[in-house]
Amino acid sequence: MSLDALPVPGSPASAAALDVATAYLPPALLNHSLRAYVWAAARGTADGLTFDPELLYVAALHHDIGLVPAFDSHTVAFEEASGHVARVFTAGAGWPAERRERLADVIVRHMAPQVDAATDPEGHLLARATATEITGKGADDYPPCFRDEVLARYPRLDLTERFLACFQAQAARKPGSSAGGAVRSGLADRMAANPLGP
Repeated sequence: MSLDALPVPGSPASAAALDVATAYLPPALLNHSLRAYVWAAARGTADGLTFDPELLYVAALHHDIGLVPAFDSHTVAFEEASGHVARVFTAGAGWPAERRERLADVIVRHMAPQVDAATDPEGHLLARATATEITGKGADDYPPCFRDEVLARYPRLDLTERFLACFQAQAARKPGSSAGGAVRSGLADRMAANPLGP
């Protein structure tokens, strides 16, 4: 398993998604989104799972964009807001309607406790990758040298503090949301115990 051996899409939409993420996400959330793609692509490759690298990459870069003030919604959960942003972005990128809807579904499902790999490989991989990122679930599935390589290229910075603050704010305003449920179920303790670090 090597970081440089993973498929990284070179499409115009992928490049533009990185530009948007870089413009709106703080550095810790940007690196988190890039690592989410890396963990997901590495897991999919290792498991022999057929997935769409471009779809997964754009989903990873947009999956938390609903947490930032410019795109935060007071009416829907952050993952739904992120899906809306991604849908609009890819409409501008020329994606057909069906693919835009598929992207939004992948982003919304990343907060589900489990996603079926057979019916939604990208959603499955993103959900697993973000669980690894935030709580360390499944971190031991990756070789230590690969984990070190990923964290050296995309440092965690102040992710735990910043992400937890975002989720706590979401929970306070939208207690019935997935973020609200995560905070009530002990997210802070799980994040503090993450073997990938703060």
